[in-house]
Amino acid sequence: MTRPITQAISPFFIVSNVDQTIAFYRDKLGFETRFREPDRNPFFGIIGRDGAQILVKSDKDASPLPNPRRHPSMRWDAFVYAPDPDALAAEFADHGAAFIAPLKDTHDGLRGFEICDPDGYVLFFGRPT
Repeated sequence: MTRPITQAISPFFIVSNVDQTIAFYRDKLGFETRFREPDRNPFFGIIGRDGAQILVKSDKDASPLPNPRRHPSMRWDAFVYAPDPDALAAEFADHGAAFIAPLKDTHDGLRGFEICDPDGYVLFFGRPT
């Protein structure tokens, strides 16, 4: 019997403004809007690029709480596997994305870079070296 596979995982971020979040990921990181509800002033959205996908939701009673705000040594909210982090970093830079950690080989055997979104969620884009 073959083992069932999983294809991807989609983090769910509480955000302060869904439209602002969608615009950041679209304009700076090349993500597409896969879903938003409602069309005007959405409270929920799904954004993605290739196999990477993020669900975002805003609520007046819930504030974003990225991992680095909870504990400084918990730097990432998501690891996005990127087979060619060098090319991806160049594309993001061409679109004006700000890196909070530049493209590099890390001490723990990864090659990649970090991006922080408007609510403080930190994504590492990279791969094992």
